[in-house]
Amino acid sequence: MSAHSPDFSVAVVGGGPAGLMAAETLANAGVRVDIYDAMPSVGRKFLLAGRGGLNLTHSEPAAAFRARFGPREAQVSAWLEDFDAQALRAWADALGVETFVGSSGRVFPKEMKAAPLLRKWLQRLRASGVTLHARHRWQGWSDKGALVLDTPQGRVTRPADAVVLALGGASWARLGSDGAWQAVLVEKGAHVLPLLPANCGFLAHWSDYFSGRFAGEALKSIAMAPPGQAMRRGECMVTADGLEGGLVYAWSSALRDTLLARGEAVVHIDLLPAREREHVQREVAHPRGSRSWSSHLGSRLGLKGAKLGLLRECLPKSIFEQPEALAAAIKCLPVRLRGMRPLDEAISTAGGVGFDSLDQSQMLHGMPGVFCAGEMLDWEAPTGGYLLTACFASGHAAGKGVLRYLGRSVR
Repeated sequence: MSAHSPDFSVAVVGGGPAGLMAAETLANAGVRVDIYDAMPSVGRKFLLAGRGGLNLTHSEPAAAFRARFGPREAQVSAWLEDFDAQALRAWADALGVETFVGSSGRVFPKEMKAAPLLRKWLQRLRASGVTLHARHRWQGWSDKGALVLDTPQGRVTRPADAVVLALGGASWARLGSDGAWQAVLVEKGAHVLPLLPANCGFLAHWSDYFSGRFAGEALKSIAMAPPGQAMRRGECMVTADGLEGGLVYAWSSALRDTLLARGEAVVHIDLLPAREREHVQREVAHPRGSRSWSSHLGSRLGLKGAKLGLLRECLPKSIFEQPEALAAAIKCLPVRLRGMRPLDEAISTAGGVGFDSLDQSQMLHGMPGVFCAGEMLDWEAPTGGYLLTACFASGHAAGKGVLRYLGRSVR
């Protein structure tokens, strides 16, 4: 690939948020851009993410926002220096998509859905000269360094002065991200860490009764944490074979790593986070007379439904005759997890191209002109707008990296 042509052409492989943002960054600098995507249309996972309300980003302070990226905070912070949550909101506003901050601090488009934003974005990309090629599945490079693509008309090759790979992870493969790129990059010498579920559901040891009675019910107004961690408040859902939902996703990285290391993990659930332990203990110890424990805990503490069911599911019967131990369990109920939901069902993935395979511009070592962006890199984030913001930011950073490689001025 030459960086000296007066008329540069860049290929972006993958039409998700990272790829589209890289394309826009390049097109704004006057570079000719072709986007290749394996699916019949681009942005399919983005559209699914916004089906119930597109959580575009989060309004919390920058330091707290960046801390959400855990061990990859430093790498993701470098992207956010140029394109943070505020920049993303300003970008959306310039697109004609007004945003608002919800009660939880999460940021949404006023229309809530992803489709209007994606439609306006694609119109602007086309107006800037970007060409989209659907049903073009990337297969690697030819002997001459051109992209090899499978199309409905057969296999083709396409030369480019630089390439941005934004191929996603390996969850929701039917929407385009199947992880097939891993073998190609490993063969080229890239360090690729195994793709693992992130923001995923977990499997528990439910009885047939509990599973049949409470699957699909929400555990609202609870707090949760692995042992030794500070409790976080939120809610999750009981599934037929475990737990799923926002609060579970917030701890998915820690729980996954424990499961992989030990074969089992424990998460503690506070069923009544708004009540002090002393209050709970007094109410539990209150004489119950002839009432059942279900009636007693329901009337004294409001414990009922899935919460009460989970308490019974996870405790031996003998604990119900020990008020102090029962109160302690209500405030810190140990739930044993035996596994994770499959990778394809996860909201996102961990693992991918290691940062040790990239230079500071996100170009692969030993592969001049080949850049990576988005979820295919080795980082992860909880839901709440963090994952999406970092995908946009990484695409923006990769686009700027290409411009520097091509010798173009970078704003």
